[in-house]
Amino acid sequence: MASSGTYTKKELPQSVMRLGIILLVSGLVIGLATFALDSKRAVFNYLLSFVFLLTIGLGSLFLIALEYVSNAAWSTPFRRVAEFFSSYLPVLLFVALPLFLFLVDLFHLTHPAPDDKILTGKLPYLNIPFFIIRVIACFAIWIIYYLYAVRNSRKQDETKDQTLTRKNLVASAIFIPLFAITATIASVDWLMSLEPHWFSTIFGVYFFSGSVVASLAAITYTVVKLREKGYLHTGVVNDHYYSFGSLLFGFVNFWAYIAFSQFMLYWYANLPEETFWFINRWAGYWPVISIGLIIVHFIVPYAILLPQPAKMDPKRLKFASLWLLFAHLIDLYWLIMPQYHSDKNHPLLYILEIGFPMAIIGAAIIIFYLNFKKHNAVPVGDPKLQRGLDYRV
Repeated sequence: MASSGTYTKKELPQSVMRLGIILLVSGLVIGLATFALDSKRAVFNYLLSFVFLLTIGLGSLFLIALEYVSNAAWSTPFRRVAEFFSSYLPVLLFVALPLFLFLVDLFHLTHPAPDDKILTGKLPYLNIPFFIIRVIACFAIWIIYYLYAVRNSRKQDETKDQTLTRKNLVASAIFIPLFAITATIASVDWLMSLEPHWFSTIFGVYFFSGSVVASLAAITYTVVKLREKGYLHTGVVNDHYYSFGSLLFGFVNFWAYIAFSQFMLYWYANLPEETFWFINRWAGYWPVISIGLIIVHFIVPYAILLPQPAKMDPKRLKFASLWLLFAHLIDLYWLIMPQYHSDKNHPLLYILEIGFPMAIIGAAIIIFYLNFKKHNAVPVGDPKLQRGLDYRV
């Protein structure tokens, strides 16, 4: 039986925009205060915030392409939310520009010792000009696909032209291999190259799993909140949440599998060029974060999402989504901050580290609000929409 209901476009309340502005401004003020105490640490915090939003944007873009390639219908009523999150990518290209000014502070590869054979051997790849070229090239590929796919999706709202779905399917089939390559390049450039002496053949997959978990969590929380407030199609029911819960549960396990596989293989091989990266995360206060990451990013969400009813429970899904976004932030902190080295250990620095994450979350809310105001929250012209609304567990 076809699902009944309608969709009426409504704008988000102004309070959402005000919240975004407050977070953005206050976060920037706190973040700039960090520069006064320790500019190098502030740059690392800025990088963390940048990568956090980048992973959500990239993961959302991947989920859009995956829907078209797999011809999935259940996610069609919610695809526009993923499109809104993907719109972060063009903005993030400009957010990345200040980082180019501080590459010397971030990356040891910018000033290798003459007798450092490892870095000398990697210089043809790990050099600043080629680094900047790769960043721009990756963003260009992501943005071109985003603009093409989203333009067709929005155009379909007006024309109901089903051939636009076919065009997006072809574009997505081309994009997914390019996504795999560019996401791996981005993970190596922005994260793995912070410690260029380290070797890993699985880091790109680790980055991918974290990105999908973060984007799924952001989309799930947003979808549940929008449906509760009446901003989505009225034909959406709790059964539609099941796939979100299942995917969250699946990718939480996938992230844990990749994380454990990397650690276990390094521990078993016991090669100095690999193990020192983990040893650095077992010094000082880092064991607390290392063990806490296992609990926060795997054990707790696993327990929350394991029961089948939990995958359709709006309250549990909202809590699990926010929890996983926090866990993803901790994961990025664990990846990035051990590479920060300084004699400055002012206690206030640990408090001020919240600045740039606040700012980037505020910017994300503002961008989402503007997209929501301008475009439909549901792809009303997509031929798969009704099948998606008819979805039941």
